[in-house]
Amino acid sequence: MNIRIITIALLLATLPVSAQKKKTVVNDSNTPLHLLQPAYQGTYGDLTPGQVKKDIDRVFAYIDKETPARVVDKNTGKLITDYTTMGEEAQLERGAFRLASYEWGVTYSALIAAAEATGDQRYMDYVQNRFRFLAEVAPHFKRVYEEKGTTDPQLLQILTPHALDDAGAVCAAMVKVRVKDRSLPVDGLIGNYFDFIQNKEYRLADGTFARNRPQHNTLWLDDMFMGIPAVAQMSYYDKEQKDKYLAEAVRQFLQFADRMFIPEKGLYRHGWVESSTDHPAFCWARANGWAMLTACELLDVLPEDYPQRAKVMDYFRAHVRGVTALQSGEGLWHQLLDRNDSYLETSATAIYVYCLAHAINKGWIDAIAYGPVAHLGWHAVAGKINAEGQVEGTCVGTGMAFDPAFYYYRPVNVYAAHGYGPVLWAGAEMISLLKNQYPQMNDSAVQYYQVKQKTTAPIFAIDTEEKKD
Repeated sequence: MNIRIITIALLLATLPVSAQKKKTVVNDSNTPLHLLQPAYQGTYGDLTPGQVKKDIDRVFAYIDKETPARVVDKNTGKLITDYTTMGEEAQLERGAFRLASYEWGVTYSALIAAAEATGDQRYMDYVQNRFRFLAEVAPHFKRVYEEKGTTDPQLLQILTPHALDDAGAVCAAMVKVRVKDRSLPVDGLIGNYFDFIQNKEYRLADGTFARNRPQHNTLWLDDMFMGIPAVAQMSYYDKEQKDKYLAEAVRQFLQFADRMFIPEKGLYRHGWVESSTDHPAFCWARANGWAMLTACELLDVLPEDYPQRAKVMDYFRAHVRGVTALQSGEGLWHQLLDRNDSYLETSATAIYVYCLAHAINKGWIDAIAYGPVAHLGWHAVAGKINAEGQVEGTCVGTGMAFDPAFYYYRPVNVYAAHGYGPVLWAGAEMISLLKNQYPQMNDSAVQYYQVKQKTTAPIFAIDTEEKKD
């Protein structure tokens, strides 16, 4: 017998029986393949209010640390406590973020909502303390400016607003907290902000908030949020003129929407130029977020029987349908919503999560259809909060352009303040949503239920019949 054959035979004889058997192949006949776990990117599935609270607490701890409310000598760094004698050397102590930027106006509104959703007074304390601080120091910086012709640029943004960015978001937040806390000494600041919005902001001939950059008579979708919520909130602040403010807020919303909403896409274009015959549709994600957020803020204020409320709601629901159809498999939305080769962006995603969760909580949209969208979106957003509490993946401040490259290549940065308020707002509303709805995994997918499902089965049908004893 051939020596090689003998050797192979001997080796096979010494192997364990199990090693000689063919490995079992998992297939349809021996395994319930539908129960195999999907390889989801990031976290997916179960979510509790406690989990969300931990995430927003991490963000809150970071911004609290990074936004001191103190006046210092800009040359020496020495703390200034006697504001009556300070001069042009005085400035707000520099942290990572500006206390009166529009981004921080969003953050203040978000923290008010977070305090309401969680009962955690620290969030409201943050807002009240910083507003009290700004109200206290502003007159002294104004004196310095009048005497010296110069003062801290961050205070000038408050004292002499030059754009809706300088006024609207902070004004809206101040009104919200002032209505809750009558002792808050911000009436002077609110009056100054609102005077700019109503009387000094540039407008088209029909009164629509506008800019002269980058072209003459340009509408920026961003300005829906920069102006309209403040006008709407004034209906709570100055109740004698409630009708006037509601009418103005609705007028502004519809004049923007009628020009900038694209029905066939269910999205808004970022920019509109009065003199242009064509209006390119660059559907920048965060600007669409501002528009959706504006609709939420306006609908919150409008009485149920307000004549034009239904039209605002129609725009909102059409926008929801357009946006949700474009969510990525990772849960985030793209920088240009309808161009899935553009990068995935965090701040816009967070705004959509807030708006969807809020609309479900208000009964404006269906929980079955949109609860899982918000749920997935929050998981994606939470995955962008790093260990330090910074929000990653946020596009920096962005102007307007009429070519795609501008949007595709905008930088992202953890110090882009635009991400923090939306993340906090989204988390707050998700906590409320999870208290009102009962999401549960069914067939490896998140489903939203109005009543708690008692089963632990991985796949189950809803029992629609009442059980009798």
